[in-house]
Amino acid sequence: MKRFTRDPWNRRAFLRTTLTAVPGIVAVPTLVPASALGGAGAVAPSERIVMGAIGLGGRGQYDLGAFLNQPGTQVVGVCDVDANRRRAGKGQVDRKYANQDCATYRDLRELLARRDLDAVLIATGDNWHALASVLAARAGKDIYSEKPMSVTIAEGRAVVETVRKFARVYQCGTQRRSIGRFRFAIDLARTGKLGKLHTLIAEKAPMNPEFDERTLPAEPEPDPEAFDWDLWLGPAQWRPYNKLIPTRNFWKAHLDFSGGAINEWGSHTADLCQMANRADTTGPTSFELAEDTVVAHYAKGARLVFQKGVWPLHVKFEGDRGWVYVDDDGNLETHPAALREKRDFGRGYPAEDHVRNFLECVKSRQQPISHAETAHRSNTVCQVANICRRLGRPVRWDPVKEEFVGDDQANRLRSRTMREPWQI
Repeated sequence: MKRFTRDPWNRRAFLRTTLTAVPGIVAVPTLVPASALGGAGAVAPSERIVMGAIGLGGRGQYDLGAFLNQPGTQVVGVCDVDANRRRAGKGQVDRKYANQDCATYRDLRELLARRDLDAVLIATGDNWHALASVLAARAGKDIYSEKPMSVTIAEGRAVVETVRKFARVYQCGTQRRSIGRFRFAIDLARTGKLGKLHTLIAEKAPMNPEFDERTLPAEPEPDPEAFDWDLWLGPAQWRPYNKLIPTRNFWKAHLDFSGGAINEWGSHTADLCQMANRADTTGPTSFELAEDTVVAHYAKGARLVFQKGVWPLHVKFEGDRGWVYVDDDGNLETHPAALREKRDFGRGYPAEDHVRNFLECVKSRQQPISHAETAHRSNTVCQVANICRRLGRPVRWDPVKEEFVGDDQANRLRSRTMREPWQI
């Protein structure tokens, strides 16, 4: 398989070549004939959404399975920098279709260059979410990206603008928006049954440490065919290889690759609070430290509290007439109790409804429930909270201009220097 060199001009040439196949604005997905799906009830080739998957770790394999279970999709290629994950992903797809047709890639640009793809699943590490989404949009693909959508505020805004420019459908993997009991709790808040909202509890992940900035000692770098360290780092600053860095327990807490405890669960919990508070296109205006957490204040009076993480993941919405609590274990509590409907909402946080919502929007060209602007605003709440915590002092945020008010030090933290040749 052809390998693209590390020369930045070659990378730019790759993107130019990819874009020559894509008009500036695409009104409908490019649905092309492909080999038949295995099993009965197959969808006609002209009606299928042809997909690729980028990132095949544990969450990526789960999401891939959710897409494979949808009758209107066909996955034709998988991509990962880890050879073992590439093989596992190919095996997962080939078993579903009872053939050996799934192609494998270690460089996402090679997958994105395929003209037959309508959409891609992006389930890489957080560090890659924004750049992979931008490259996919420029290549004319619709995007289902795992959360969080970015590791900086500026990269999130770049995703929003690129998706808009190329008229792509984007869904962030904040699937609790599509789960019945969470939607029920949100509806209680949005319809006024809790009265005027005053407190929104957004739990952060119970990670130890909550965030990390360590540098680990160098170890021998693996063969790129087995594990491509340079591609794994992508836009993050270069550092010597250490086998612990690519492990989830390390990079999820490291602020070069993720957003620590606040972003890990806040991508879901702050997102649900934003939805409950009808703030999908805005956000809080001030943030302050309170004991071991951050409290954010909205202009209309409600406050969002990042609560210290305990299992299970949960949110709570409090108003002057009542409150509702809901979590991943299926618990749903209300005060007064009469607000609670007598039905079983189930437990867990399956992605199937969220995936279906995305696929329906790929066909209809409507905005999905976790579209780019909404995901960016929720992610920004977490990013600003992290900046408040890193600076160790209150900050004021202008959600219209998307900048800190009179605070050059904080404003410098809205973006990062992306490693050449990766740029957005």
